[in-house]
Amino acid sequence: MSCWMPGCPALSMCRGLAALPITCLERAKDLKTRLGILLHKPELGHRIGTSSKLQLGSRRRDSSREVLEWRESFDQLLKSKSGVTAFHTFLKTEFSEENLDFWLACEDFKKTRSKTKLASKANRIFEEFVQSEAPREVNIDHETREITRKNLSGATSACFNEAQAKTRTLMEKDSYPRFLKSASYQDMTKQATSCGMSKRSHT
Repeated sequence: MSCWMPGCPALSMCRGLAALPITCLERAKDLKTRLGILLHKPELGHRIGTSSKLQLGSRRRDSSREVLEWRESFDQLLKSKSGVTAFHTFLKTEFSEENLDFWLACEDFKKTRSKTKLASKANRIFEEFVQSEAPREVNIDHETREITRKNLSGATSACFNEAQAKTRTLMEKDSYPRFLKSASYQDMTKQATSCGMSKRSHT
């Protein structure tokens, strides 16, 4: 689009973009690409109904600010859909994604209103993640495992609370700090910080 008039919006937009350093524009484009790849990972999720939480669309791209907020606390990371996706991708490299999948399954389970579905979902989650030698067994102690087993006899939305809390603590204390130190996240934060500073200096 071209325009020779002095007050043309297109001309103003071009001048605004031209004022930004090339490196900033390149970093922003690269960061957008990286997030786009994470948001379209088809293999994310698990088999018990919460995979839709991780199969994120491209309608909303996380800003540089949100990427930086992931390091403020584990809660901030879990509140961000693409933050969860990025963390899940990292956990796959450590072969421990079942911890996050179990946590997400429990979050989905708590929203179930039908008593019939509640019982069937509880059994599936227990068989997949909790029981000894489960296909995707999470790392919880024997006592918590047995408490959860007993809870299944009268399944309520709270029957996995203790096991979920133990798994969350494990991720927060162990996996989350390693995620923040990982090369992929460090690279994303450097790009976000650098581009953010460049934009502020040209406003």
